[in-house]
Amino acid sequence: MDARPPRPAARTKLTAQQERRLIAFLDDKFLELTRGYKMRSQPSKSHLATLTDFLAAAAPLLQLILQTPPSSALRAPYLLRLTHDVLGAVPGYPTPLDTSGMTGLLDWLDDLDQSWVCVLSVRAWDPVNGPADTEPDAETAAKVSRVTQTERTRLRGLLVGGAAALEEWLGGGVPSVCSGPITERDRDGEDDDDDEDVADVLARLGVQDGFDALFCRTLEELGELGGIGVLPPT
Repeated sequence: MDARPPRPAARTKLTAQQERRLIAFLDDKFLELTRGYKMRSQPSKSHLATLTDFLAAAAPLLQLILQTPPSSALRAPYLLRLTHDVLGAVPGYPTPLDTSGMTGLLDWLDDLDQSWVCVLSVRAWDPVNGPADTEPDAETAAKVSRVTQTERTRLRGLLVGGAAALEEWLGGGVPSVCSGPITERDRDGEDDDDDEDVADVLARLGVQDGFDALFCRTLEELGELGGIGVLPPT
């Protein structure tokens, strides 16, 4: 099999042969991503030992899926698959408690958010210029493959569930700054200010606003207001 990815952006419609090649290539890359993730605890056997490695490996998949013409029915299903795999994999890695790690994750999720807006609005994607400035005209719109209601429902479920998993993951990775044995005062809940919670860590790293607005563009495109956020209002 040709190891080079097909170039779907060169045409407005894929031929049957191009579509078969694209499916085979994407399936192979998804399998490679899954295998690397499952072996992540064995760095000598996996190229995806860290979250940074995993996101870097998933990025070309995202770009290729986006470059698939809107006329193809492959874009939404494969982007759903990538969304599922990435949001499911992130909590499997140690929580990055540094600015670089957090911003890298947030940037990737923001790219995913923008990607879904492009797909939901059935716009073409150029690898250099990004999404088309305008939605397709009536004639072109009749030829595109729109995201179905079932796919929209599944997407919302993935985003809501993924955000909840991220919140739990971030909370589990936040260490207490308290040291020493637990005292009666600790048990009574005093001196809570000595503990950093998720919001404190995100604020300290300068990424709180980004996580609060998680997937806000996609939700707006789906007809909902605001981002999901990893810390919903109480």
